[in-house]
Amino acid sequence: MSSGDVEPTRALAKPMFTEPQASALVESVFGFKVSKIQPLPSYDDQNFHVHVTPTEASTGGPLEYVLKISNTECSKNAELIEMQNEIIMFLKAAGFPTASICRTKGDRTTSLMSMDSGSGIKNHLVRLMTYLPGRPIAKVPVGPTLLYEVGRLAAKLDKTLEAFHHPHLSLLHRENFIWNLKNIPLLEKFVDALGHNRNREIVQQVIQLFKQEIVPKLSHFRECLNHGDLNDHNILVVPSREAFGDTPYQVSGVLDFGDMSFGYYVFEVAITIMYMMIESQNPLHVGGHVLAGFESIVPLTPTERGALFLLVCSRFSQSLVMAAHSCQLHPENEEYLTITAKTGWKHLQLMFDKGQKAVEEIWFQTAKSYEAELALGLEQSSH
Repeated sequence: MSSGDVEPTRALAKPMFTEPQASALVESVFGFKVSKIQPLPSYDDQNFHVHVTPTEASTGGPLEYVLKISNTECSKNAELIEMQNEIIMFLKAAGFPTASICRTKGDRTTSLMSMDSGSGIKNHLVRLMTYLPGRPIAKVPVGPTLLYEVGRLAAKLDKTLEAFHHPHLSLLHRENFIWNLKNIPLLEKFVDALGHNRNREIVQQVIQLFKQEIVPKLSHFRECLNHGDLNDHNILVVPSREAFGDTPYQVSGVLDFGDMSFGYYVFEVAITIMYMMIESQNPLHVGGHVLAGFESIVPLTPTERGALFLLVCSRFSQSLVMAAHSCQLHPENEEYLTITAKTGWKHLQLMFDKGQKAVEEIWFQTAKSYEAELALGLEQSSH
């Protein structure tokens, strides 16, 4: 999603590099000879899939990369983007399927480039990282086993980041960052993008409930660093080498660390549940499998569990409102911006119509069934 701490009007500062310009940039900054380049979808930055020509110096090295060009607002905060690169490298060293960051000719992980877009000179931070194999999880059938694994991945990622240290770590306390789940009340500035309908009424209800029920509990949640955007297009999968359970797929990549900020463990699982619901044929049944996987690493407290339903509704609201707002700013990017909206409104209404108690019962019973299976497995292995 987005990667700055300013209001989303910055979508107007999205980079507009042509393919030849992007290709020249890869060659001049990173020293690779480009053989093919294609644009990739993005929210408010610009991404390209880059194929490079092998050379004697690069024998055996990767030949596919992603060029990431940050919008002008985010490019003003080089320290934050460089720290995101450090986090990606830290997680890769810990065994997570993240990209490798390429260094520039000047041995840095980012480079600030100036471009005349026709309305004056604009500065953009550029990065190059290896292209990860796989398809977005949104494009494959997702069964309970894969949902469980995604939940485990989310918890392991946050747990591993407890050991990440950096002199500028305080930059991730992004107080007015619109994509941090604790900033749901900031959505009030953007609800006009919805018009006047039931969707708006539901969102306004969610905002009020968040203020009444979640804000007083924030101090009781356990804090951690959140990826913050484990959506169904930021998790890649490949056919599993050892197919087990109900899924022939395994996670092969985790993308887009631009929304990282300090949050809470319960935020990460709520965000993950919401995005795994998007393409599901049985959206209300998704949460229990993701929760079971998450809790196999980080069990939630009763207070955190009690907030989960409203936090999932809050993330739906956040995503849907900001997509509608961004569409007003960037109608040419509507197809990408409204991916969540295709089923998101329907799922949010379904959750509201069903009610917290009924949805929690489905989630918690499903999660409990995993505990029973695990206990049975342990009992059998002890004999």
